[in-house]
Amino acid sequence: MRVTVDQTFTLREPGAGTATPPPAGYLVRATPYGTRVDGPDGGRLLYARADAPADPPGGSGAGGERVPPQQVDVAIVDVVESPATVGALRRAGVVGRTTAVIAVGGDHRVHSPAEFERRARLLGALAPSDGQDVACPPAAWPPERVAGPHRVLVTGGARSGKSTEAERRLLGEPEVVYLATGPDPEGDRAWAERVAAHRGRRPWWWKTEETTDAAAVLRGATGAVLFDCVGTWLAAAMDACGLWRDRPPAGAGAELDAREDELVDAWRRCGAHLVAVTNEVGSGVVPATVSGGLFRDRLGRLNQRLAGESEQVLLATAGRVLDLP
Repeated sequence: MRVTVDQTFTLREPGAGTATPPPAGYLVRATPYGTRVDGPDGGRLLYARADAPADPPGGSGAGGERVPPQQVDVAIVDVVESPATVGALRRAGVVGRTTAVIAVGGDHRVHSPAEFERRARLLGALAPSDGQDVACPPAAWPPERVAGPHRVLVTGGARSGKSTEAERRLLGEPEVVYLATGPDPEGDRAWAERVAAHRGRRPWWWKTEETTDAAAVLRGATGAVLFDCVGTWLAAAMDACGLWRDRPPAGAGAELDAREDELVDAWRRCGAHLVAVTNEVGSGVVPATVSGGLFRDRLGRLNQRLAGESEQVLLATAGRVLDLP
């Protein structure tokens, strides 16, 4: 079986529009994950739904138990409309290690073909050109997507798009731990709105760990982890050491040194696919307070240490991403 790719193809609900009988030997069926086509040669292709479930539907077995769905050979996904669909299909078992994910949806919603191809690659997907024929099952496939240990540090200024980029890099993963180190939003309306926006972007099956003990989470991490963010972790660590006070207690600096060393060591040893967000605070206004200047300097040095232990460092600005060599 072969399929010709059309990047402007719009994924439709199963059964939408005028039904066209499939060619002889082909079986077309509606599934909870999208429209599945079985070819006479045994190839299985899925036109994925944007709202594909991340868990197998219940009641599929004789006793009502959940039965994993059958893996397909090729899955066609609109990765601009719903990139998290790739992660959902992997979690459900429809997309497996040998499944070829074909990314479509490359239109005006993405600023360039190169950027569309980059986003597809982050999801472990191929972005063929218009009119390109793809075999199902594929004869060959690019190397597997990134797996741990692999550390990525994403830095940038306020509202630069760094958190969006960090999330985008893990939307194709079936299991993600979201390490949130920010303060409790209770009583702070603006911060609560930011937290709600972040939660609304994340797939429901991502597990959230809200803690300032980032090192403990990294030491036990497997699979994929999104750490957001190093700046809020440092702010909390400084508070715990008393360094936001006008007169910090004796030994506060040494205590913070030890906490930073512990974090860097856990980062270095982490076996997960780890993506962390940090803040680029050294390019703006000089802090008006001693503690603010200390935070700026400490975070700058901590960013350098983490970057030195990372396979990739990215700079986000104005929603664009630069890979720093």
